[in-house]
Amino acid sequence: MKMKKEILKITFIACAALVLTSCGDDYLVEEPTGDELNIRQLGEAAQVNPEIPGAFMTGVYSTMFTAGTGGTTSQADLGQKGYDIYSDMISGDVALTTSTYGWYRAAITQLQAPQDFTLNENYHVWRYYYRVINRANLVIETVLGEPQPEEETELMAIISELSDANRHIAAQAFVMRAHSYFNLTQFMINDVTASWTSPTLPLYLRAGIVGNPKSTTEEVYNAMEEDLSRAIPLLADFARPSKVEVDQSIAQTILGYVLASRKDRWSDVVDITDDALASTSASLMQADNSINGILGGFNDVNSTGWMWGIDINADIGLGLVSWWGQMDAFSYSYAAVGDNKAMDLDLYESMRPDDVRRDQYFDNPSSARHLQPLFKFYDSDRVIFGSSQIVKADYIYMRYAEPLLLNIEALAKDGREGEAKTALENFVSARGMDPSYISALNGQALQDEIYKQTRLELWGEGRSYFALKRNEGTVVRGANHLSFVGEAMQWNDERLTFEIPQQEIQDNTNISDQN
Repeated sequence: MKMKKEILKITFIACAALVLTSCGDDYLVEEPTGDELNIRQLGEAAQVNPEIPGAFMTGVYSTMFTAGTGGTTSQADLGQKGYDIYSDMISGDVALTTSTYGWYRAAITQLQAPQDFTLNENYHVWRYYYRVINRANLVIETVLGEPQPEEETELMAIISELSDANRHIAAQAFVMRAHSYFNLTQFMINDVTASWTSPTLPLYLRAGIVGNPKSTTEEVYNAMEEDLSRAIPLLADFARPSKVEVDQSIAQTILGYVLASRKDRWSDVVDITDDALASTSASLMQADNSINGILGGFNDVNSTGWMWGIDINADIGLGLVSWWGQMDAFSYSYAAVGDNKAMDLDLYESMRPDDVRRDQYFDNPSSARHLQPLFKFYDSDRVIFGSSQIVKADYIYMRYAEPLLLNIEALAKDGREGEAKTALENFVSARGMDPSYISALNGQALQDEIYKQTRLELWGEGRSYFALKRNEGTVVRGANHLSFVGEAMQWNDERLTFEIPQQEIQDNTNISDQN
């Protein structure tokens, strides 16, 4: 706790003292700030005092859990976990089963936002991820003492002269920039491969710049791969002080997601996820209700299954406007009092009888809480509509099962079915199942089973949407949804992809001219 208070204090001091950074601003819709002289002065200061770029990097991470970072006061505008909710609902795996207060009802579950660029949900996604990108760019420029050079050899020459602390900070900023661009490619591009040479997203590799035209999908992917491939070796000797910071294994996993979304680099995905599994200290969560178990509430960052997350406490001050405030019935939450979220009925019924993950959900068809995740995600108090308005349960961003399941998927799609089957058998055994059925699966049937296991394992964690697009799946909502029940929607249906928001089109003439 003391470390967190110190980090937050450093961030405040840096933001207050260095007006240039204006930590609350979004540079993509404001006038650019700073100039080469200021950046050079920041770089010189950073070499003397590494707490300065460290504080700026903490600001990047704080964006992930801060309300309003999508540019509005909406109670769905709550940072990275808010977009995990968006993606899980659009994929159909999270069902809104009752809607008293209306959050997510029209724009997300009725898919109005992806069809109407004036709705704020498009703006949330766009503003949030470009805000993170710009802050990461500011970190990079602060560490380098100048804007990022275009030539890789020149950039690496500068990095080679940095202290270990500043080298690690720059690497983390590269990872966070790539992470944001990856999310944008999934949320904002209908079909990555079909639009490979088409202009799709503006690319910003320098801070404080506004109004870039769209780059092609290929150019955005090249930038992501360069950022991650550069960061991975730079993080080889990084021992992070807490799980809020990205490390080498997280960078490797994100690169795995990037390559997998291309659908043509499966051997590379196998290799990089192998590396991620080898370099992380995390392990597969157990089939029990301990802190390290899949029935343990997913509320403690110290779980050995978590690779990336944040210790939420009273100092951070999250309340109703939070992931827990929207998803968990054992919190002061909408999920407790009338905006119930549950597992898709058909997905639940697809689970085998001996799958221990069935126990994560409240199975009572006569109850309005049917299939709510009462035994997967829960506040430690375990009181429906808990009395405390302060969230104290932690946020998970990534866990060991992600690179593991992505590795199994890549093995199967790379034609290495024997290895994929063995790994899948081990995984389902760890979830209490008799693995004998796996041996009969081949080809598409094997890939479909891996896809299903990914959805079951990572339900509610913001990964189903990415898996839907990778596997070119079909969304068919079960009977416990409030809309589109039984209607088949393909992975590249335009209703499943957000639009460039009205605000950006109005402010950025280079984009409006391209449309």
